[in-house]
Amino acid sequence: MRISRPLQLVAGVAALGVVLAACSAPNSGATAKTAESTSTGAATGAVSDVPDKPSAPVSLHILDVAGNQKLTGPMVDAFVKAHPDIVSAVTWESAGAPDLVGTIKPQVDSKNLSVDLVMTGTDGLSAGVGQNLWTPIVKDFGDRLSNMKTYLDPAAKMQDLAGDFGVVTTYYPSGPLLQYDPAVVKDVPKTPEALLAWAKANPGKFGYARPANSGPGRTFLMGLPYMLGDKDPSDPVNGWEKTWAYLKDLGQYVDNYPTGTGQVISNMADGTWSLIPTTTGWDINPRVLGTEPKTIEAAAFDKFTWVTDAHYAVVPKGQSADKMSAILQLLQYMLTPDVNAMAYDNGYFYPGPAVKGATIDKAPAASQTAIKDFGRDWYDALIEKMPKATPLTPANLVTAFDMWDREIGTGKYTVK
Repeated sequence: MRISRPLQLVAGVAALGVVLAACSAPNSGATAKTAESTSTGAATGAVSDVPDKPSAPVSLHILDVAGNQKLTGPMVDAFVKAHPDIVSAVTWESAGAPDLVGTIKPQVDSKNLSVDLVMTGTDGLSAGVGQNLWTPIVKDFGDRLSNMKTYLDPAAKMQDLAGDFGVVTTYYPSGPLLQYDPAVVKDVPKTPEALLAWAKANPGKFGYARPANSGPGRTFLMGLPYMLGDKDPSDPVNGWEKTWAYLKDLGQYVDNYPTGTGQVISNMADGTWSLIPTTTGWDINPRVLGTEPKTIEAAAFDKFTWVTDAHYAVVPKGQSADKMSAILQLLQYMLTPDVNAMAYDNGYFYPGPAVKGATIDKAPAASQTAIKDFGRDWYDALIEKMPKATPLTPANLVTAFDMWDREIGTGKYTVK
């Protein structure tokens, strides 16, 4: 078991949950809470109090703050079907990452949990760590999660970001890539410099969303320092001199920065824009859903570094022994190749699986068809070929967002 370093947190890290608002999948919607599942049994004390199997089937209530239900919901359903003696029922609730701490902290403080498990991105994970809300699941129960040893290497590095407090369930290399309308863009930029020249020649036809509210936006932001040869891609304050200068130049030709990726997709679909930064998932999934024309194309920069991303399962402190037992069984099951392959979904988090052996041939037939019809046959080779880097630490990401808001986006976006 990889026992990884703790998240690097500062006093303001809880603000990350506030500024990261658009991590949800384009095909996810708010799911109404259909039932409450309160913790039953004594809260966990010693690790030895948690049995291998609950004394009776338990119900689980899962809070999703990352649009993750579309990816992991089928895995959970399969577990319930296969193991009704462990989990009797599951209900889901969807919320935004900024609401996570406000929802979970009162439950942890009162020792009365109604949320049993949280599916989150790095934003909610780190905000909860900052408030001491999560069970150190890897430290306490790593020996029961042996499938974590089979993580793909980039997924294992994303697990390192979680320290002991979360378990990676899905992973993707993200981007940055470019998406374009081939009827308009005849000479696709291959470098940041060429992208700047295209934007200058076609003012108002290129754009991206405010990074604090957009996965593709922040992937573009974090990917530029690698492409531009900045001094330190991990330090937006002292290491991004070229990036900030570049973004200021590029911003001269951007009319506005939407406050979410959905508007970016709409701009591409109606022809307002013809060229945008994207990720593998935001390229594939909108075309699967029909919110973008299938004819929209994608391209890669000649030289770039993938900025990776992942989803995590975290458990609020004070969970009952029986429910913790069931959750451990569930997570171990989700990290088996045949089950984790469900993360191919409709391409939103492409590829999606976090473990070795979860290949496309193991994915559901509908996922295989979606990837065949709307995927890019050059993606897999590019994922293997190009280097990968984990995102900025939470504190540095907050700083980067603040600097972008003040120095790049000011006057061209509205905070909602």
